[in-house]
Amino acid sequence: QVQLVESGGGLVQPGGSLRLSCAASGFSLSFYVMTWYRQPPGKERELVAAIPTAGGSTTYADSVKGRFTISRDNAKNTVYLQMNSLKPEDTAVYYCSARRVGVRTIDYWGQGTQVTVSS
Repeated sequence: QVQLVESGGGLVQPGGSLRLSCAASGFSLSFYVMTWYRQPPGKERELVAAIPTAGGSTTYADSVKGRFTISRDNAKNTVYLQMNSLKPEDTAVYYCSARRVGVRTIDYWGQGTQVTVSS
């Protein structure tokens, strides 16, 4: 069964850190571009960070540059999002997605994990 399962969310004070994990099962994420998205309360889903199949050049939303780091461990079939210097505006449900572009595009999504930044 194909699954992406996020974990590591929770409640954290402003200025704190969290590390989100996204574990894949039923497929190898080595062949997939991995992306973290988030959806703040009452807002649209937005891209947070993306990493290509072999690592290397990453992409970040301007709002998280310098604070968040995306990484992948293909051997563990897992992608991470290290979030530092968290702000209340980072509060959202965070989702990971896997995309493989080929003859047909394949997309997988996780169920999301809640991150709340509040004092």
